[in-house]
Amino acid sequence: MVFRVLAEATMTVHFAFLVYVVAGGFLAWRWPWAIWPHLVLAGWGFSTIVFGFDCPLTHLENWARHEAGEQGLRTGFIDTYLTGVVYPERYTTLLQMLAGLVVLVSWAGFLVRRRRPAPARVTAPN
Repeated sequence: MVFRVLAEATMTVHFAFLVYVVAGGFLAWRWPWAIWPHLVLAGWGFSTIVFGFDCPLTHLENWARHEAGEQGLRTGFIDTYLTGVVYPERYTTLLQMLAGLVVLVSWAGFLVRRRRPAPARVTAPN
């Protein structure tokens, strides 16, 4: 039971990771320090697609599922839970490019917002 919960929790974290990789740069518009973890995690997400690096979350989920007596993922996380389930396989490249575009837009918006002078604070007269 514990390993099944761990596997499900890992799957949930993995989904959150994907959302953050794609859209997390927009958080930096509000909280500028958030750009640094986003750069690192977006770089990692990019490297798993381009260079085929294995994701440690996939390994953790596989291990937990095997320990729970279940079958692990036959392919990667995205291939298992998204491709062919949420969108047809033929759109994979298009969706990867769109995700990359969203990341670049968030970074460009971050840079524009950082270069803009801060608005003057209005103080109430005493």
